Amino acid sequence: MPRRKPIKKSDTPAMLIARHCSDILASPGMRVERACIQHGDTSVLAHSAAVTAHCVLIARTLRIPVDERALMRGAILHDYFLYDWHDPDPSHRLHGYTHPGTACRNAIRDFAVGEIEQNMIKHHMFPLTPPRPPVVRE
Repeated sequence: MPRRKPIKKSDTPAMLIARHCSDILASPGMRVERACIQHGDTSVLAHSAAVTAHCVLIARTLRIPVDERALMRGAILHDYFLYDWHDPDPSHRLHGYTHPGTACRNAIRDFAVGEIEQNMIKHHMFPLTPPRPPVVRE
């Protein structure tokens, strides 16, 4: 059973990212994410960091008990698909539907993420990625 507690008011997103994600941010995969564009001129890494910060702000403001480490790691890895989806490669054609599975497989391979993180990553595009909704609050 995950150990869930509210995020402390004094803990900023940057502090929590540094505490729980430093190994991820130093990894070769993050160099790929830094180089790939997600939306407009925003890199996949910048997008993922912004999503992670928003997760912290929502959980902290609403005092939602969460598994802090799992929340941080699942959020920062939610788009860990490791390719430029703008390339005209035919395998990227259904990116919006398929990238959560790719990101989850990569996260398992590179960081041995747990069940909470896997659920976050696999289901972050629900309802575009049926058949099941997320089953964790993180």
